[in-house]
Amino acid sequence: MRKNGFFVYHIVTRQEMNLGQVLHFDKKQHNTLYHFFFEGEQLNTKEEDFFQILKTHYTNEGLNLNKEDADLAMNYSGKTIRAIRELILEMVRLEEYPEYPSRLSCLYAAKTYEDALQWKEIFTSYNRKVLQIVKLQVFGDPFEGDGNLLPKEDGAPFAKKFEQARAYWNGNIQNELPELLINGKIEVVEIIDQFN
Repeated sequence: MRKNGFFVYHIVTRQEMNLGQVLHFDKKQHNTLYHFFFEGEQLNTKEEDFFQILKTHYTNEGLNLNKEDADLAMNYSGKTIRAIRELILEMVRLEEYPEYPSRLSCLYAAKTYEDALQWKEIFTSYNRKVLQIVKLQVFGDPFEGDGNLLPKEDGAPFAKKFEQARAYWNGNIQNELPELLINGKIEVVEIIDQFN
């Protein structure tokens, strides 16, 4: 862990942060990414999950879904493929790069304010509400990856996804979409932007 802190920028999307707020990320602390992908159940108004819907609505003629069930199926599929991506990344990290912070137990940040603005634009394009951009002081060990090297959300074989995960953990070489994974003691030292 770095004794001298370093400064990074963080996009706040769920709950506003406060000046002086301190976070601690270690191997036991899960982040919102973990909670989003690995907790919670998706059900329709009839309390049916994705597989129950498929069993009920699949016939020899195909699948006949109402909008609610189709939306649930799409959300479930999207969330599941991203959860698989994160599990593959974590498996590769644990086996080959255990010294790096886990993507499931870290805070995501950017090295520069300009990189943070790039992430804000991406979040906004996905209708993800950005509340703040904050400056953090970090006493921990960062990993800089390239978000464009993450395993793709597609139907490629798992072997290819493992290759993509290894490329991601090799670090930020192309610098297309830099992201920092930070852990340790993290303190909010400045609220740079406040969005309403």
